[in-house]
Amino acid sequence: MWLMVVNWSLCFFFGSASKYEEQTAKSSAELEELVIVIQSQKNSYHAQRGYQMKEQILQQAANLGQGAPVVLLLHELSDYEGSWSILPVLPLLSAIYGESASWFLFVEEETVVILHVLQKVLKRYPVQEEWFLGQRLHDNKPSIIHHYAFSEDPICFGYPDPAAGWALSAPLYQRLAERVQSENLKSDFTIDLTHEIALFIWEEGRGPKLTTVPEFCTETRDNCATTFTTYMPNCFQGDPVSNKNIFVAVKTCEKFHSVRVPVVKSTWEKHAVHLEYYSDVTDTSIPTINLGVPNTERGHCGKTFAIMRRFLSEAVPKVDWLLIVDDDTLISLPRLQQLLRCYNPKEAVSLGERYGYGLMQNGYSYTTGGGGMVLSRAAVSSLLSSGCGCYSDDAPDDMVLGRCFTSIGVPITHSPLFHQAQPDDYSGTRISRQLSISFHKHWNIDPVAVYKEWFQDSHLRDEL
Repeated sequence: MWLMVVNWSLCFFFGSASKYEEQTAKSSAELEELVIVIQSQKNSYHAQRGYQMKEQILQQAANLGQGAPVVLLLHELSDYEGSWSILPVLPLLSAIYGESASWFLFVEEETVVILHVLQKVLKRYPVQEEWFLGQRLHDNKPSIIHHYAFSEDPICFGYPDPAAGWALSAPLYQRLAERVQSENLKSDFTIDLTHEIALFIWEEGRGPKLTTVPEFCTETRDNCATTFTTYMPNCFQGDPVSNKNIFVAVKTCEKFHSVRVPVVKSTWEKHAVHLEYYSDVTDTSIPTINLGVPNTERGHCGKTFAIMRRFLSEAVPKVDWLLIVDDDTLISLPRLQQLLRCYNPKEAVSLGERYGYGLMQNGYSYTTGGGGMVLSRAAVSSLLSSGCGCYSDDAPDDMVLGRCFTSIGVPITHSPLFHQAQPDDYSGTRISRQLSISFHKHWNIDPVAVYKEWFQDSHLRDEL
């Protein structure tokens, strides 16, 4: 995350989301002065969705007959895996389009853009001023995924809902591009992209706050400039992947056999056909398998690599997909089965909630372990044959896997349906419209109750 010292007393800069006002100063919203960046991914399914959205936008422009915007696919802008975090590509975008573009709009693959409404909306805002536009989200409580920023009043800080899209005016994106190039930016972990973009733009009160735009929508209604379809894509590829084609590996240890394992058994285990518990001891009552790797208090890299080797061995059924979870992961396997029909298991696929490490210093992305790491057989085979591995048994397994996949050119594919944290750590507005696949951690909650609220009652509906 962009590590900034956030002074909560500056929250008066934000207050509640202000209503927009009509602008009388010079505005510009010609389609030819608009650059739309679709936040596409390299995986073949996501790349295809990006191409489809691009064609839809350009067809709209052709029908309007008023020129066409520049439509870019993020995964094509750079070979760098960290381009998804946006800031590394701002200098490139500014260098190419800085003289011609008045607005940059960033949208997700499933965000629908309505050009003629967007054009009218952007005309409200003077193009010579700095504008940061979007639909406002906020935290209801201090959140671990935001490093407890604005802990005294988390509601005061607004950040854009990525599903609705967000826009930067020319003066703002040019200044941001200059900052990226001239400042010695420190980037450790990138976790929640739009929150971190908003913090970077805000610049501890020196930059603009997010301006709420009512026409940036996530539900279809009148006069929307953007709308959103779904985070659970309809791949038109037949039935969900069979649970017989998913091997589930649960990482545990002796001290959690009587605490966490019973939660798995009473909630989601019944949806798995092939499932094994891997521990530091053999316990026939569960049963668990001891892979010969000593338990570590953190990291678990040695155990995870042993799991992958076992997955490719003849000791377990030969299936297309490997799911590795912690013993305190809550997950909906039926929803995962729906999602996986979008992906080709013959490709090297690493799927889950994507984080980044050191992305401003040529770092790498990784799939968070607590939310569940989904790997195709091809990905596991490519990784193990590469020779890349743990520098110690207690190295962070998810980060090591990310570094290894980056080194061999396997993209980390992101789905916001996986969650490294608990439901309350995310914007309620955002996750309420998701068919979430996973959450993580049992701290200060009743995990069975959380499972029932978010997963159990919906399984029958999901499977219809």
